[in-house]
Amino acid sequence: MALPACAVRAFEPPRQPERGAPARTTCPRRHSRVEAELAASRPGSVAASVRAGPPRGVSHGFHSRPLLDKPRKASSSLAGAACAPLFALLSRGRRRRMHVLRRRWDLGSLCRVLLTRGLAALGHSLKHVLGAIFSKIFGPLASVGNMDEKSNKLLLALVMLFLFAVIVLQYVCPGTECQLLRLQAFSSPVRDPYRSEDESSARFVPRYNFTRGDLLRKVDFDIKGDDLIVFLHIQKTGGTTFGRHLVRNIQLEQPCECRVGQKKCTCHRPGKRETWLFSRFSTGWSCGLHADWTELTSCVPSVVDGKRDARLRPSRWRIFQILDAASKDKRGSPNTNAGANSPSSTKTRNTSKSGKNFHYITILRDPVSRYLSEWRHVQRGATWKASLHVCDGRPPTSEELPSCYTGDDWSGCPLKEFMDCPYNLANNRQVRMLSDLTLVGCYNLSVMPEKQRNKVLLESAKSNLKHMAFFGLTEFQRKTQYLFEKTFNMNFISPFTQYNTTRASSVEINEEIQKRIEGLNFLDMELYSYAKDLFLQRYQFMRQKEHQEARRKRQEQRKFLKGRLLQTHFQSQGQGQSQNPNQNQSQNPNPNANQNLTQNLMQNLTQSSRQKENRESLKQNSGKEQNGNASNGTNDYIGSVEKWR
Repeated sequence: MALPACAVRAFEPPRQPERGAPARTTCPRRHSRVEAELAASRPGSVAASVRAGPPRGVSHGFHSRPLLDKPRKASSSLAGAACAPLFALLSRGRRRRMHVLRRRWDLGSLCRVLLTRGLAALGHSLKHVLGAIFSKIFGPLASVGNMDEKSNKLLLALVMLFLFAVIVLQYVCPGTECQLLRLQAFSSPVRDPYRSEDESSARFVPRYNFTRGDLLRKVDFDIKGDDLIVFLHIQKTGGTTFGRHLVRNIQLEQPCECRVGQKKCTCHRPGKRETWLFSRFSTGWSCGLHADWTELTSCVPSVVDGKRDARLRPSRWRIFQILDAASKDKRGSPNTNAGANSPSSTKTRNTSKSGKNFHYITILRDPVSRYLSEWRHVQRGATWKASLHVCDGRPPTSEELPSCYTGDDWSGCPLKEFMDCPYNLANNRQVRMLSDLTLVGCYNLSVMPEKQRNKVLLESAKSNLKHMAFFGLTEFQRKTQYLFEKTFNMNFISPFTQYNTTRASSVEINEEIQKRIEGLNFLDMELYSYAKDLFLQRYQFMRQKEHQEARRKRQEQRKFLKGRLLQTHFQSQGQGQSQNPNQNQSQNPNPNANQNLTQNLMQNLTQSSRQKENRESLKQNSGKEQNGNASNGTNDYIGSVEKWR
C-alpha cells in the first residue's frame, strides 16, 4: 500500500540546497522564503500548490495576475484527510511558518481580487447610470449622429468638474459662512447692518418731542483749525473701547501715532504740533481721573489757553491753581448759574479765549448693567482715588464726601454691602457726571432739599446731554459709529463690534435685587430713557435725510441726462440741415415748419416737466427749489435751441 505524497515527504530527510542557491540563515523569514522558493521550483510538490508570497519589499501591483490561478485539485478529500494526521508529525516551527504563509497570501490575494472586481463593477454601473441620464436628457439630440461614446465622455467630464468645484468651494468657504451657499441671499433683500445688534423695529415710536435743531447734529469740525473734541469718560460705559477707536480706528490725513507699550497716542493736526483730541488716550488725565462735566468745562479752556496742546501735562498743583483762577472769574460775573442751561451759555462754554471750539462727546450705558459692572470692577481692587472731584474751585471735604471703605481698597465686597453704602458714588453716577454741580452747591447736601436737588441735577444733565455735539450708547455700537461719522464727517476704518457678553451680563440677580438697583439709580434710569429716545430719533432722522439726499441726487442725474440727450439730438439735426440746405428747402416748401415743430416740441417738454415738478413738490414739500431748478434747466434747453436756430 503506497503512502500519500505528503506522508512520504514528511518522513524524508531535509534536502540540501542546490549549488548556487542562497545559504540558510537563522532568520525565520528569510529561511521560510528560501524554502518556499525551493519548493516552488520542484514540480509536483505540495508547496508548489501553496506558493510563497513575493520577496519582502516587492509587490505584484494592482493589475497583476493572481497567483492562485486555479483551485488546488491535486489532493482529494481522502488525501486531505490522510494528510491531516501526518501533518501533525512536522516540527512546530515548520507548521507555524506554513500556516502563516498560507493565511497571509490567501487573504491578500482575496482582498486584491475583491477590490479590483468591486471597482470594475462600480465603474460599469456608474457608466450605465450616467448613460441612462444622458439619454433621457439629450435624447432628441442623439438622432443627429452617433454620439454615444462622446456624450458619455462629455457627461462624465461635466460631473467630475462639478464635483471638483464643490470640493474646492468647501475648502475655500467651509460651513455656512459663504453667502453664495445661502439661498436667502438670492431670495430676501440685504438686511440693514444697523438692525443686527438689537433687532429694533424699523419704525421707532418716540416718547419725547424734539425740534429739528435737536435732531440734526452735524458739526463743521475743522481738524486743521482750532476745533477740539473733548471726550467725557464715564466709568464702565465702554468709554475705553470708544477712546481706542478715536485714536486707532479713524481715517485721518495724519493718523495718530501709537507706540507699542504706551497707553497714550500722539494725535496732531496736519502740519501742526497741536492735538485735536482731548481724551485719556491722547492727552492723559489732564483734568483729573474721570473728570465730570463741571471739571472739564472749567479746566479744559484754562489748560488749553495756558499751555498749548503739545504740553498738556500739568501737575495737580497747577490744576488747582487754574481752577481757583477760573472760580474767581466765575464768582465775579453775575448771573452765571442762572443761564447755565441756556443754549447761549452752552456756546460760550464751548469756546476759549484763543477762539478754540470745544465739542464735547460722551458714551452712556444702561444703569443696571453699568452699576453691576462697576461693582465687579471695585471687587477687583479699583478705587479711583486719583479723581479730584473739583467743584467751584475746590475738592470736597471728607464730611461732604465720606468713604465707603476703611482699608486701601474695597476689594471682595459683596453686592449687598456695595448697595448699602449711602455715600457710594456709583449711585446715579451718569447724572452726576453730566450735570453742573455748581447749581446745587457741589457736594454739600445741606444747600437745598434732596427732592429739589435731584430735579435740578436731572434737568441739568438732560440739557447738557442734548446740547453736546455727540453722545452714543453702549448697547448700540453700530448706530453710535454711524451717528459719529455723520456728525463729524469722519469715517472709521473697521466697524464697531457689539459685545453682548460682558462681566455684568454674567452676574445673575433676582427681580428683587434688580428693582433695588433701579431704585438706587432712579435718576440714571430716567436720564437713560431720555437719552435712548433722543439717540434713536437722531438715528432715524439722519437715515431719512440720507435717503432723501440719495433720491435728490438720482433725480438731478436723470435731468442732466435728459438735457444732454436733447442737446445732442438738436445738434445732430442742425448739422444735417446745415450740410444740405438746398435739399431741405426742396423737400420742405415751408421754411417755418421746422421752427414750428421745434417750438411745439419744447412747449410739450416744458409742460410735462412742470407737471412732474408739481407732483414732486406735493410729495416732498420743496416745490420752490425744484421748480427753480427745473425752470433753469428748461431755459437752458430753450436757449440752446434758439442759439442753434
